[in-house]
Amino acid sequence: MAKMEFSAIVPVAGAGTRLRPHTHTYPKVLLTVGDKPIIGHILDGLSEAGIKKIYMVIGCFGEKIKNYVSEKYPKLEVHYITQDEPKGLGHAVWITRKHVKGPALVTLGDTIISADLRKFLGAGEDAIGIKEVADPRRFGVVETAKGFITNMVEKPKDPPSNLAIVGLYAFKDSGLLYKSLDRLVASGKTTKDEIQLTDALVLMLQGGHKFKPVTIEGWYDCGKPETLLETNRYILDKKKHVSRARDCTILEPVYISPSAKVSGSVIGPYASIGDGATVESSIISDSIINENAVIVNMNLSKSLVGPSAAIIGRREQINIGENSEIRFDKAACGL
Repeated sequence: MAKMEFSAIVPVAGAGTRLRPHTHTYPKVLLTVGDKPIIGHILDGLSEAGIKKIYMVIGCFGEKIKNYVSEKYPKLEVHYITQDEPKGLGHAVWITRKHVKGPALVTLGDTIISADLRKFLGAGEDAIGIKEVADPRRFGVVETAKGFITNMVEKPKDPPSNLAIVGLYAFKDSGLLYKSLDRLVASGKTTKDEIQLTDALVLMLQGGHKFKPVTIEGWYDCGKPETLLETNRYILDKKKHVSRARDCTILEPVYISPSAKVSGSVIGPYASIGDGATVESSIISDSIINENAVIVNMNLSKSLVGPSAAIIGRREQINIGENSEIRFDKAACGL
């Protein structure tokens, strides 16, 4: 049997409301986790799986995403489709229907998957990645029997199981998926005011289509500040970077970009310092400092600092967005 050539669909148009204020002016997929933005980890995984065509669904910050991808991944064949309105994951996939032909992999733009994608794509049936979770109410949830999925429901108040959909889907024939999405869109049905991919898959199930559940242990959510920091810890533990900085104490695991300027500080454990960032006379642990941010005389832990933000002069836990600036008067604070 000839090897199937999969294309990848990567929806990255979501507003990222749970990551505000960062996402007021910046796409969440460009926030740093570990040693690079979220989308960089996703593209690395797709490249390693041998996927040659990538269709990225972008929204209002699409140009920033394009600029990053073209600079960092110039050899990838990436096509961009704009989702003008945030109408849900099902809608984001549906608008790619005129571009994607044949086998397709759908992977979400706010989730990092650590798994053998080649094995996932070779499951023999259309496959959906799942994982057992303690509270599945904010995910799509599946029920299974005899090795196949029997039912799916999106973000149920009373989940029928604790098997959450992790945002990874393989379709041997994307045409069947698009026919189901066509039916869903034509019906006007929405769940939580959005066109849901899960609802289209339920239509396929009702028509006798089979989906194989594939357990994905390496599923790392980047949708909320606390899960972004958890994922940062995982990536730093996994990659084991060796970081150095002038007049600094480094408590591994740590990532410091080669273009960052870090001096007179204690960095780590579990700190990521992005491209072009400046850190002086500070203590940074369990935190993410995004590109071009400036941190001076601070003690930060469990904090996210957005791109080009500046924090100067006081010890706090901080969560601020792009191009923000906070200054504290040392004399007034008794520092």
